[in-house]
Amino acid sequence: MSWHSADDPVPGDHFSCDAIQTLIVPRSRDLGSFAVRRALPSTQCRMVGPFIFFDQMGPSEFLLGQGMDVRPHPHIGLSTVTYLFEGEIMHRDSLGTELPIRPGELNWMTAGRGITHSERTGGALRQTGSRLFGLQSWVALSARDEETAPAFEHYDAASLPIVSGEGKTVRLIAGEAYGARSAVRTSTPMVYADVALEAGAVLPLDADYDERAIYTVSGAIEIAGDGFGPGQLLVFRPGDRISVRAKEASRFMVLGGEPMDGPRHLWWNFVSSRPERIAQAKEDWRQGRFDTVPNDAEFIPLPEDPPPVRYP
Repeated sequence: MSWHSADDPVPGDHFSCDAIQTLIVPRSRDLGSFAVRRALPSTQCRMVGPFIFFDQMGPSEFLLGQGMDVRPHPHIGLSTVTYLFEGEIMHRDSLGTELPIRPGELNWMTAGRGITHSERTGGALRQTGSRLFGLQSWVALSARDEETAPAFEHYDAASLPIVSGEGKTVRLIAGEAYGARSAVRTSTPMVYADVALEAGAVLPLDADYDERAIYTVSGAIEIAGDGFGPGQLLVFRPGDRISVRAKEASRFMVLGGEPMDGPRHLWWNFVSSRPERIAQAKEDWRQGRFDTVPNDAEFIPLPEDPPPVRYP
């Protein structure tokens, strides 16, 4: 997804759970055809492991003839990670990929030295109306992989391992957790999981990585006596073992990883460890040097210069 302007998330109210380092409550912003809540980056927390961008898309309802239209746009130095709870998005990219993504499936697009893609609602759904609810995150690539060849990988729902029992269901999207390992290839050690808890169920979060967070999707959870509702990013302190209890049927995402191998610069849709590489990508897009998306000729211009952001 292209970087749309959105209000910066604000920190949450005071809470007593010392294990929580930062609580981010992203504001909803209407982008015309759908709404987003941007949890990362924020002034309170720039990255969690390799996660440098985290958007909740929807839930939104498209009426007859309407849909999502993210025009062809470029990326470098990152992988886009798209995961849906409801609806469908048609992905097209400059590698020639043209594939819909549906709930429970995963699109993992590695930009590397450069890729262009678009994300739209398909024609059939525009004739009936549809809903959209999901997440898109960007994970920064390690310095050794920033200039790798672009690639796209789609994983169907059956290929993502599930660990269940005692009221807990964990679908492991990437990394290793609870005795399961995902087949998704990552540039750095990380974990990303979709967790569903029945009321009263408890999920432990071990300190396997220094940087960990959960993003609440639905329901109500409790950590050390503090309650949290949907649409919040809870970033934990390193080293603490956390237990998440569901006060009612709940769903949340677990995300994290090791700290990156150096600072990252973010400008529009470009991520790099080197600011001069960002400048080159800007000029390459301006001069039309990125590959185009077959069957999707619409173009999104380079935005006016926003201030560059460096993490950390």
